[in-house]
Amino acid sequence: MTTYAPPKQELRIPAPELRGAALALGSCQDREVCIEGSAGTGKTVGALFKIHVLLSRYPGARALVARKTNTALSGSAMVTYRDNILRGRRDIRWFGGSKEKPAAYYYPNGSEMIVNGLDKPEKVQSSEFDYAYINEATECEIEDIEFVRMRLRPRTTGPEVPYRQLIMDCNPDAPDHWLNQRMNEGVTMRLTSYHEDNPRYFDRSTQDWTEEGREYIFGILEGLTGVRRERFLLGKWVGAEGSIYEDAWDRRRNVIDRFPIPAEWPRYLVVDFGFTNPFVCKWYAMDGDGRGYVYRELYKTKRLVEDHAKQIKQHSQWGQEHGDPLPRMVLCDHDAEDRATLERHLGLITYPAQKNVSAGIQVTAARYRPAGDGKPRLMYFRDCLIERDRELVNKKKPTCSVEEVDGYIWDTRQGVNFARVYAILTGFIDWSRHGYTSAHAAASSAAGVRNNRRGQEAAAAHR
Repeated sequence: MTTYAPPKQELRIPAPELRGAALALGSCQDREVCIEGSAGTGKTVGALFKIHVLLSRYPGARALVARKTNTALSGSAMVTYRDNILRGRRDIRWFGGSKEKPAAYYYPNGSEMIVNGLDKPEKVQSSEFDYAYINEATECEIEDIEFVRMRLRPRTTGPEVPYRQLIMDCNPDAPDHWLNQRMNEGVTMRLTSYHEDNPRYFDRSTQDWTEEGREYIFGILEGLTGVRRERFLLGKWVGAEGSIYEDAWDRRRNVIDRFPIPAEWPRYLVVDFGFTNPFVCKWYAMDGDGRGYVYRELYKTKRLVEDHAKQIKQHSQWGQEHGDPLPRMVLCDHDAEDRATLERHLGLITYPAQKNVSAGIQVTAARYRPAGDGKPRLMYFRDCLIERDRELVNKKKPTCSVEEVDGYIWDTRQGVNFARVYAILTGFIDWSRHGYTSAHAAASSAAGVRNNRRGQEAAAAHR
């Protein structure tokens, strides 16, 4: 007996042109994901289109679209949804809500998109969702996010979906904002969007800005000042006016994916002692063109120097088959007692770093900027941090050097009319400048030879 199986109907969903983070969001299946970046990069369109696709693909699915306040939601994301996603479709019906039921868009396949402000959570208090999208998530408190996340769960009459997801978007805020911390911790997947990702503002065929893009970016955003310019134009997480490296540091350029480091590249250790404030150790490698790479970092509080030394040796694995080459130089803070302790436990000679703040700022800024080949001279591996200090996380403080950079500001307190580096929250000295400039000058010095000899003896003793 032959049975007839009707051909599957092809589902065609008209799509806006998606680029960058908005495009990557389509294939992302992390439980939490946030598109962050400058104003006007297409974050909201990308998030709403994914919700639209999922509701269209899985009949009977339910999604929540929210913002901190319902008023803000109706005047922002919902306008984008009607203009850029619905595009005049009449088969998706709007329900304005009632005392018992929240406002929603009803899809012809039985799916629902609930629209609700988190200032009125009672209407979705007992609801269950397959997907959720929070617009401008930096306006919310962590409790709002957890309230929504808790409601991503299977429903008795709901469809089988491959995954459930909370999507957020935002412009950058202060570096210690809970959402930035949450992304730094890896709880929320970070997708960064740029103005070039918005087809309204950037024409890929000509590799130039459109007229609309010039008007918005250079006519409107360029006119912003201080921290607003940093966040909305440049897409930086800054917490105060006057970021020192605003024209030099760019996370997408200075933070890179890990690659195998050739064994012949010279290595350097740079150490800043601390106990209440972080003890910081950076492992640098230098390529043949003088580019420095921070490939490993220890950033930890409340631990003794000898314990740090054990961890440094454990991760360096000097003298072992797959270990690091011995460092040419170990540069440290000037504390004589801590230096002596570190030398004794590492078996390596240390040298005090130079502390010319003004010159150091200039050198570091120059190395953050791209050189003639388009590459900067100082970069961090994205996964260089060994472990995240939970105490720093709980105190909303930076947990690695990359998180520190956007927090450096010019200090003008109490009428001071000269610039000095000031790191918000920690007082962390920018050892990138000390270590890199000093190490570069000493790359082939006799000190490096002495460290090799002493280190070989220590490595042999360790074996």
